[in-house]
Amino acid sequence: MANELDGFKFEQRHGKARVRVARVWRNKSDHIHSMVEWGVSISLLSDCVNSYVRDDNSDIVATDTMKNTVYVKAKECSEQLSAENFAILLARHFTSFYKQVTTAIVKIVEKPWERVHINGQPHEHGFKLGSEKHTAEVTVQKSSVLKLTSGIEGLSVLKTTKSGFEGFIRDQYTALPETRERMLATEVTALWRQTPSLYLVTVKYSYESASSIPKNPLYFTERYLDVKKSLANTFFGPPKEGVYSPSVQRTLFLMAKAVLNRFPDISSIQLKMPNIHFLPVNISSKENTIVKFNDDVFLPTDEPHGSIEASLSRFWSKM
Repeated sequence: MANELDGFKFEQRHGKARVRVARVWRNKSDHIHSMVEWGVSISLLSDCVNSYVRDDNSDIVATDTMKNTVYVKAKECSEQLSAENFAILLARHFTSFYKQVTTAIVKIVEKPWERVHINGQPHEHGFKLGSEKHTAEVTVQKSSVLKLTSGIEGLSVLKTTKSGFEGFIRDQYTALPETRERMLATEVTALWRQTPSLYLVTVKYSYESASSIPKNPLYFTERYLDVKKSLANTFFGPPKEGVYSPSVQRTLFLMAKAVLNRFPDISSIQLKMPNIHFLPVNISSKENTIVKFNDDVFLPTDEPHGSIEASLSRFWSKM
């Protein structure tokens, strides 16, 4: 928050980063265990200017207290819930419990533990580590407003054909040949924001009575899985024939558009899709050709890589 101090504009915030917490829920009726592992980062905007200018710490919420609060609130969650719901729970606690705190920002990165299947059967208590991560960031103001952004980090996808790149600008510095046949690989980072009108809440309400938040505590987890499926399906196309990609840019736009078309309560989406190159391998000497490329042998490389990102939003949205 901004203050005027000695003729200067002064802004400050403080928090606790990378608080790691795991929570296990044990269902006694069917013996099925569920679990999550979260990395929680908290940032508070608060009225604690005196700690900077007068050696007075009486208005500071200690960052160690923030860390402990994560474990207390995790303990209090008797039912499994999404990363988004836990972030909302934490942020609303800080803005309602401490009079000094005007805004709380909570970001959670969920480690991708997935239930193991043995001989086609889900294991009751066994999990393996997956790849892409579910992210959530919540901003809660003491006044009333809640902003919620969900996301995916590290969604690695690749297809061995149905991709090309041609018709681009050519000049004296251009060496890249045009092609209608190449591999396409990327690592998708996506952020999407829920419709503001659905998730504006007044922090004086208890979580259970805030009718604007979905009652299902796993709603946002299910939405994350649905968005991830929509992005992947658009990237790959139908399983038999696939879909042609004339550029990463075109594929990115179609992926973003598919999400907004399918989910009317998502107001905007931002995608980052680096073009991770698989370079054709041709090896020859003066005497003969050692390896002749025939769409079969590639050199994978991620340095350097193309950097493509864009956002798509409804006209009334503020990403």
